[in-house]
Amino acid sequence: MRRSDPSGQLAPHIPADAYHRAQATGQPIVIVVHATDHHGRPLSAYLYPLAVATAGAVGVFATVAALLALLDFAVHTAVSIAAATGPVSVGGITLKLFGSKR
Repeated sequence: MRRSDPSGQLAPHIPADAYHRAQATGQPIVIVVHATDHHGRPLSAYLYPLAVATAGAVGVFATVAALLALLDFAVHTAVSIAAATGPVSVGGITLKLFGSKR
C-alpha cells in the first residue's frame, strides 16, 4: 500500500503462491484495483424529492385558487338573486336582504 492511499482502506488480497514466487524471483507484483470516482450522491437523489415537492406545491396552489373562484362565483350568484327578488318573506316574516338607500 502506498503512503498516498487514504487510511482505512485495506490492501487487496495477494495469493500466497504469487507472493512467494515474487519473493523468490524478485519479480514485481502488479495489483489492479478497480475504483470508481463516485463522489457524493447522484442527481436523482435530489431531483425526485424536488419534483414531488414542486408538484405538491402546485397542487395546493391550484386547490386554493379553485376554492377562491368557487367562493367568488357563489357570492356573485347570491348578490344577483338577492337583487332580483327584493324582500324575502317566509310565513309572514319579511326580510329585506338589500335595502335601497332612497
